Amino acid sequence: MGKFIITKRTNGEFQFNLKATNGQTILSSEGYTAKSNCINGIDSVKFNSQNTARFNKKTSGNDRPYFNLKAANGQIIGTSEMYESSIARDKGIESVQLNAPLATTEDQTA
Repeated sequence: MGKFIITKRTNGEFQFNLKATNGQTILSSEGYTAKSNCINGIDSVKFNSQNTARFNKKTSGNDRPYFNLKAANGQIIGTSEMYESSIARDKGIESVQLNAPLATTEDQTA
């Protein structure tokens, strides 16, 4: 089972990372000014990850595939790492879909 890890950035913002069962980070959030908003972001990932249409497959400027997970309103709620191939990116999407719904949350800011 996956795990969401909540941390605090040096600028005081909260963020989460979704880690797969092997400990690899498969999705990272942007910064949130309030922890409650970060927790809402986690809930949004759990819900929206089950809708394949919410994943936006992208390619970076240096031709590395990655993806964004978007909410219904189009706002990005998480971004993947950069992958070496589109096949690896697609496996990353599958991993988010598999791990997010039942992932536990670990708050490392307390």
